[in-house]
Amino acid sequence: MLVVMNANATPAQIEAVSARIRELKYTPHVIPGPTRTAIGITGNKGAEGRDSLRLMPGVEDVIRVTSPYKLVSRETHQQLTEFPIAQTRIGPGGCTLMAGPCSVENEEMILRCAELFMSRGVKLLRGGAFKPRTSPYAFQGLGDEGLRLLEKTRQKTGIGIVTEVLDVLDVERIEAVADVLQVGTRNMQNYALLRRLSQARKPVLLKRGMAATLEEWLMAAEYIAAGGNRRIILCERGVRTFSDHTRNTLDLSIIPVAKHYTHLPVIADPSHGTGKAQFVPSMARAALAAGADGLLIEVHPEPARAISDGAQSLDFEAFEKMLAELRPIADAMQVELR
Repeated sequence: MLVVMNANATPAQIEAVSARIRELKYTPHVIPGPTRTAIGITGNKGAEGRDSLRLMPGVEDVIRVTSPYKLVSRETHQQLTEFPIAQTRIGPGGCTLMAGPCSVENEEMILRCAELFMSRGVKLLRGGAFKPRTSPYAFQGLGDEGLRLLEKTRQKTGIGIVTEVLDVLDVERIEAVADVLQVGTRNMQNYALLRRLSQARKPVLLKRGMAATLEEWLMAAEYIAAGGNRRIILCERGVRTFSDHTRNTLDLSIIPVAKHYTHLPVIADPSHGTGKAQFVPSMARAALAAGADGLLIEVHPEPARAISDGAQSLDFEAFEKMLAELRPIADAMQVELR
């Protein structure tokens, strides 16, 4: 349920309502708005006692929320979420670009990427220090050495860092380096990891599971929001279907649908969505046109020499060409490429 406070509600009245919710053995979530404050209510009990909240000073209405995901729903938070990341922002009015190699391979390569991106106005570098691979024999990332190289690159260039978290035990040291903590498709329903990230001080990029429905995806985001971390980015990265002409099926239709049901930013990953570099620019343009709040693009100085996912990585020339093709679409949609 959602308690809507009136426009003149005082901080003391808001706290009194929150205290009453806790007395009823529920959890209050204060949601400030541009004109008034709302208080979301979560918990496993029935509706006992909640209607008494209507009688409290400062309360305008108590609304029953129909969606199972309370905190990430547009029902509880009409204003679209926007927040800063490093030197940029993500949210309405812009398309935030995140680019870089699948994995951190060496210092020279990751620094070349960062320098190019910053010179082109791209403020976020994606790169995996820890990599989940289907085969136990495939390259698993440089681990802590990869984190050290990412930190060194940020210190030299000022670029923000987006990198993946695989395990609860890794969160603290990755959080010390990264500006965005990424949850991959295989971990979307790793609830222990989601609960730990709900306590993180950094934004979380939550990739859609390869066979997840929209509700399952948003419920995974709810785990993060329920623990107090509301800075969540949803990423469509392609789902598994019977089609074999691309690595996955990039479900661009979910972008406007997700934005209808949630206030969170929704971005697209056309690199994993297609698995083939020649199709990435087309799907990036389509994702922008569909309303994506950002794009996650794999870029490598020499894709043919990449240790992982070279087939879906753009080289520098192709990336710059794609940027030029995105700008007219962004202008037509009156959004800023960030």
